[in-house]
Amino acid sequence: MTDAQQTTEKELLLVEDDEVFASVTGRALTRRGFSVVIANSLEQANARVDEQEFSYAIIDLNLAGQPSLELIPVLRQRFPQARILMLTGYASIATAVEAIKLGADNYLAKPADVDEILAALEHSTTTPQDIPFQEPMSVRRLEWEHIQKVLMENDGNISETARQLKMHRRTLQRKLQKKPVSG
Repeated sequence: MTDAQQTTEKELLLVEDDEVFASVTGRALTRRGFSVVIANSLEQANARVDEQEFSYAIIDLNLAGQPSLELIPVLRQRFPQARILMLTGYASIATAVEAIKLGADNYLAKPADVDEILAALEHSTTTPQDIPFQEPMSVRRLEWEHIQKVLMENDGNISETARQLKMHRRTLQRKLQKKPVSG
């Protein structure tokens, strides 16, 4: 194995808008042998992808209110062998399924420690049934899942989603700002 191969084997792109979380996670991953490049926005992530090669990527789903799903096919096309993990504090079945369809290897809900992140990064989710969610879901969780599904069908368009759900746009925005309920 050449020196160039050794240096690129553990190159990891961490796309996370929470700078404290990114810094702490980046340091922990560095201690575990990864060379971590942090991007705090989609624009930074796209620039890093053009500048460098990556074997791993951890992508936060919600970057300052902007969904980052569009980054998955870019990474998959540029780095077909890369391991891609979608990480989110706003987990839903709809976004998990969409992330896997777009080419993510796995999907993990926050909060998660570095050991959980590494385990998810190394293990592939092959079907939506492999994504761990508690069953049965509460009515509030079902509402969250339905909102996420309709939002995905409308490519993130809040106004159109609100119209389809027969809900005021601001009410929908407030619901989306809340963390999803468990169970």
